[in-house]
Amino acid sequence: MRRMLCVPVKCVRVHASVMAAAICARSPGCVRGLRLGSRLLPALTRGHRLGPSDDELYQRTSVTVMQKEAEGAAIIYSYSPSGFNISGNRVLGPCAVVPPAILQWNVGRHTDITTESVCLFHLLEPRIEVLVVGTGARTERLDPDVLDFLRRKGIAVEVQDTANACATFNFLSSERRLVAAALIPPPASSG
Repeated sequence: MRRMLCVPVKCVRVHASVMAAAICARSPGCVRGLRLGSRLLPALTRGHRLGPSDDELYQRTSVTVMQKEAEGAAIIYSYSPSGFNISGNRVLGPCAVVPPAILQWNVGRHTDITTESVCLFHLLEPRIEVLVVGTGARTERLDPDVLDFLRRKGIAVEVQDTANACATFNFLSSERRLVAAALIPPPASSG
């Protein structure tokens, strides 16, 4: 006599690691389990742990880590009129620090900062919480449209002179906050 698997009408929640669902009805006359070929496999219950004999019920998954987590966050070691030393990398001119990357930033002065020049910061995944903007030797006012744009995207903005912006970025980064920096090198002092 051939036994058939009875399938209930209700949905059954099955553990995520199970690739083949084993559904069992509790009505009389039904067989508890799943028939694969000629072998009857036991039905999975909520407390069932998969073991070596359950190989046919799931597919083994392997994970290869391509890049281990960075040893530490980006650190701005120094700045000069020509650029920055960020985590041992020499960067010439204005830059955008979006861990784990350091990008050239196409602005010359704080007046060149527009919504187009900051749009890359709201496209990042995971989303950054704070954008620290270094405007050179002094703290300068940014265009209100730029600040409005970033706030609408959910990004807090800290505008400071470059020296303080570097320190603020390092502090927030050391606290493992999701922070990015937009930095303009200070001009050479005329003294």
